[in-house]
Amino acid sequence: MRRHSKLKDNPRALAVQILNRVDRERSFAEPLLDSVLSSGRPRAEADRGLLTFLVYGTLRMRGLLDFLIDRFHRGKPSALEPGVRNILRVALYQVRFAEKIPAYAAVDEAVDTAKRLTPGRDRLVNAILRNALRGLPGVVFPDPASDPAGHLSVAHSHPLWLVDRWIADLGLEETRALCRADNEIPPLALRVNTLRATRDGILARLARAGLEAKAARWSPDGIVLAEATSSLREVPEIAEGLLFIQDEASQLVSRLLAPQSGERALDLCAGTGGKTTHLAALMENRGEIVAADIRRAKLTALESAARLRGIATVRTVLVDATDPDGTARLGTFDRVLVDAPCSGLGTLRRNPEIRWHLTESKLAEMPALQGRILHNAAGCVKPGGTLLYSTCSVMPEENDGVVAAFLDRHPGFCPVRPPGGFPSGVLDDRGFFRTFPHRHGTDGFFAALLARRR
Repeated sequence: MRRHSKLKDNPRALAVQILNRVDRERSFAEPLLDSVLSSGRPRAEADRGLLTFLVYGTLRMRGLLDFLIDRFHRGKPSALEPGVRNILRVALYQVRFAEKIPAYAAVDEAVDTAKRLTPGRDRLVNAILRNALRGLPGVVFPDPASDPAGHLSVAHSHPLWLVDRWIADLGLEETRALCRADNEIPPLALRVNTLRATRDGILARLARAGLEAKAARWSPDGIVLAEATSSLREVPEIAEGLLFIQDEASQLVSRLLAPQSGERALDLCAGTGGKTTHLAALMENRGEIVAADIRRAKLTALESAARLRGIATVRTVLVDATDPDGTARLGTFDRVLVDAPCSGLGTLRRNPEIRWHLTESKLAEMPALQGRILHNAAGCVKPGGTLLYSTCSVMPEENDGVVAAFLDRHPGFCPVRPPGGFPSGVLDDRGFFRTFPHRHGTDGFFAALLARRR
């Protein structure tokens, strides 16, 4: 195994530093990892792949890793500083899940990282990991028969409160399948910019470049790259604006709204514009789209994304969607999309840190926020227009519950079924759009299409 003389080029040390920031700043790993990789660290391609593997793998399996650490640390769990715990997590993740990395190498690198990042704690790290190497075969997990929730929580690395909720909502076997799916590496799904390319044309171009890709299962605009494609630098079509990184379920949300050429559409919580730019393509770059968000940086990124993709119909507006006066000033629209802020519990494959940052109390706060935004959005819908409410959550209180409360308050709206040709396999018996990672191979999404009576 090659030794790294510099801390800044050591993938294990870099992984620990990223995980420390994820914990300290309560941030997502993806932008932190992208920042490190875009700076040229580590230099070797194999090390860059290892860094990504360690960051996401450690976050996914953090619950299991902490269970093991606490078995082999002879002191109180609270006595381990966060930085030391992350060193141990990264090391144990390699021991448990990286077959090509010798256990002794993972331990040696962890001790070396501890010397550099947490001086004076290297001997403790060494002792805990040596205990683990000896004791791992004899670790006893919660009994799946007498404590199924506890077993799933540890074995599949999800918070116990969340496992309990899912068992109540979905049943034990569905919960087991969902937890397993959350820990799988998701495919790289991309949306074709149909203003400038066709899916068949892009697939042929990727094939000529030696990249394995296939048509997406659910989205007619989507393609999925094979796992062997390790770097987005291999896909120049992204930088050229021909492809957009977007999960299949997210792509289907815009299709559910079904905007038509020449219409006026509002994306009320637009973010960086994944759905905004898709709406523009579906409208064939004709009409008007107002993209509103509370964060200026997001709108700036959206404007750049629109320019790159040759979109001329989008106007951005800085608006707080919870402010009724602000949304009222936007006017009225034929189509309104509310991709509401949510827990993100449908995206744990891609954002595993959410499961450790979210609490039951934070989840309980979401429906009120979502309901306020949806109420304000209703005033932006023309008579005869449509309103689409969507989340990337699988929790009923953020989805069905918010829609039911809205309909009670707004008798002028009613649910409508999706347009013809929309895939029936992602619709429930009420016509609501609902996906799960373990059922559909996509992120978990929900959407309800609501029409305003004339």
